[in-house]
Amino acid sequence: MTRWFTAPLVLAGLLAALVATPGADRAEAAPATFVHPGVLVSRGQLDFTREKVLAGAQPWKGAFDQMAASRYASLSRIPKPRSVVECGSYSNPNYGCTDEREDALAAYTLSLAWYVTRDSRYAEKAVEIMDAWSGVITDHTNSNAPLQAGWAGSSWPRAAEIIRYTYTGWPQDRVDRFKTMLRTVYLPEVAGGSQSNGNWELSMTEAALGIAVFLEDRAAYDRAVAKFRGRVPAYIYLTGDGALPKAAPGSGLDTRDEIVRYWQGQTTFVDGLTQETCRDLTHTGYGLSAISHIAETGRIQGQDLYPEVADRLRHALGFHARYELGEPVPSWLCGGTLKDHLGPVTEVGFNALHGRMGYAMTNTQKLTEASRPAGTNNLFVAWESLTHAGNPR
Repeated sequence: MTRWFTAPLVLAGLLAALVATPGADRAEAAPATFVHPGVLVSRGQLDFTREKVLAGAQPWKGAFDQMAASRYASLSRIPKPRSVVECGSYSNPNYGCTDEREDALAAYTLSLAWYVTRDSRYAEKAVEIMDAWSGVITDHTNSNAPLQAGWAGSSWPRAAEIIRYTYTGWPQDRVDRFKTMLRTVYLPEVAGGSQSNGNWELSMTEAALGIAVFLEDRAAYDRAVAKFRGRVPAYIYLTGDGALPKAAPGSGLDTRDEIVRYWQGQTTFVDGLTQETCRDLTHTGYGLSAISHIAETGRIQGQDLYPEVADRLRHALGFHARYELGEPVPSWLCGGTLKDHLGPVTEVGFNALHGRMGYAMTNTQKLTEASRPAGTNNLFVAWESLTHAGNPR
């Protein structure tokens, strides 16, 4: 695998991590001028991706072919917007939940296809989908409304950023209508965070940050970064935290029993364990992915959040990768059984921490490379081998 970091970069990352002071009360730093496209992928990263695909280089060409063959890239897709999306627990009832998530993922997929191929049909279809939803949706309801808004709200601004800033065929009045949708339907649902499991708040925060970038809303950006800084230390444990994991700000968790119960009954805490490891690896993957996505967007916007979370994120990715690779689960960990799988969630964090910052991540590297090309979890993660594998930009 190509390596592009240098020793000074490693030292700089370590020094930044040492001086960083995690906490939601720290002054934030929304950019004076936002970078576009700038949600999860930058123009430089998109250019790198396009260059690799057009050159037929791997894994990018294989990842693009996988994406292009998916239902999300279909030029015959018919969007299915509805005014009120109602989602109960585990999307039951499911009134528009799947349709909304899939249309948002399709808009992002099509925007990537447009950028790589310059075939305007992909951009036109992405615009059609975004216009369809912005003209109809008014609300999310039922118990999963915040999470649903977080998932779809993570994908929408990624697509909108690419189309708005690299394609000239999206009329300004429709762009403005899309902005109104994000501001009035999605942002109020996700900006306040959640006291549910950590993946909820992290996904909601990812959506809030991406929306803030597209809206160029500095106050919303700062609120999202504050949520991120409060939740990450409460989601991934490090031994330096003490005998017990940290509690998220406002969670009301005060006693050992309350914290253990919140951590799914786990009583032994080690570097990289997450609040949801003993729930299942799938939800753990949601949380780790959202952390990576938020940090990546922050870096693009000139506020590098990776040094603040580097130790937690690298330990968490490596810890869970060991068991995904087949290492026996010890009896002290979740009663000796781990459920499900992380999903295609390691590329962004691995590329940042290993490729750009120079951390050795043997297990994460093995899992990431063995899983290529990474596809989609059909919720809010999509095509990250294409966009982030070995991407130095």
